[in-house]
Amino acid sequence: MENTRARTWRYGVNRWFILLFVILAIIAVGAFPPVQPHILVAPERLGHTPLFTLPVIGEFYLTNTITTMLLVNVVVILLAFAVRQGLRKDTLVPTGIAGAAEALVEVLYNLTESTAGRHAKKIFPWFASIIIIVLISNWMGLIPGMEAVGTLEQVEEEGHAAIQLLPGVMGVTADEGQYAVVPWFRGMSTDLNFTAALALISVIATQIVGFQSQGVHYIFRFFNVLNLFKKPFFGAMDFAVSILELISEFSKILSFAFRLFGNMFAGMVLLILISSLAPVFAPSLVMLFEFFIGLIQAFVFGMLTMVFMSQATQGHGDGEEH
Repeated sequence: MENTRARTWRYGVNRWFILLFVILAIIAVGAFPPVQPHILVAPERLGHTPLFTLPVIGEFYLTNTITTMLLVNVVVILLAFAVRQGLRKDTLVPTGIAGAAEALVEVLYNLTESTAGRHAKKIFPWFASIIIIVLISNWMGLIPGMEAVGTLEQVEEEGHAAIQLLPGVMGVTADEGQYAVVPWFRGMSTDLNFTAALALISVIATQIVGFQSQGVHYIFRFFNVLNLFKKPFFGAMDFAVSILELISEFSKILSFAFRLFGNMFAGMVLLILISSLAPVFAPSLVMLFEFFIGLIQAFVFGMLTMVFMSQATQGHGDGEEH
C-alpha cells in the first residue's frame, strides 16, 4: 500500500514538473520570440584565416562540422574507456555501459555472421565502426543549443538585431539588424564533405576486403576477360557486365553520400523551421522523429557496407560450387 502511494505521489510530482516546464516555455517564447537561423548547405567557417594551406587542396579552414567531429571522437573514446572500466569489475555479467555495449556488439556481430559467414571477423570492425560513428554524430545534432550557440558576427543582409542577455553573452532577436550567429557545432551528417568521405572509405574498404578474400582474381570482377577469346560472344557479355560492375562501384559513392546527407540535412531544416514556427510542443515530436531517422540512417549505411563487403568476398563461381 505504501509503495502504491509513493509511486502515485511520484507520478503526480512528475506531471507538475512537466506542466511547470510547459508554462516556462510559453513565457520564454513570449519574452524572446524564436529566431530562424540562416540555413546554409555548406558548413560555416569559425575563423577568417585558414589553419593551413595544402598544395592541391588549397586553404583549409576550421568549420563547425570539424569541431563536431572532434567532439564525436572524444565521446567515442570516453565510451570506450567506460566500457573498459566496466569489464574490469569482478562480475560475470557486465552492467551499465559495459552491459549495453556488450549487447550491441553481440547483436551487430550476429547480424554480420548471418550475412558474411566465415568472413564476419574481417567485416565486423568496419560495420560496427560506421554504425557507431554515424549514430553518435546524428544524435548529437539533437542536443538543444547544438546549432544555436556560437559567435556573433556582422552580416550585410538578412541579419538580426543583437541584444545583451548576460554580461559578455549576446543574442539575436527577430528584429532586422546586422548580426547573425555562426554556431560552433553542427551535425556532421549535414556536411556533404563528411558523407562523401565516409562513402569513399566504405567503397575503398570493400575493395580491400575483396582483394584480401579473393586475391588477384578479384580484379576480374571489374575486367572479366577470362572468356573473351575462348568464347567470344559470351566473353564479350561477361566483359560488358564487369564494366557495369565497375560503374556501379563508383555510383555507390554518390548513393551513399547523398542518401545520408539528404536525409539528415532535411531533418535539420525541418527541426529549425518547426522550432521557429511552433516552438512549444511541435519541436519535441520532430526531435523524436529525427531520433529514429538518425538511428535508421546509421543502420542503413552500415548495413549496406556490410552487405557489399560480403558480396566482395564471394567470387562469381561460388554459387555454382555450392
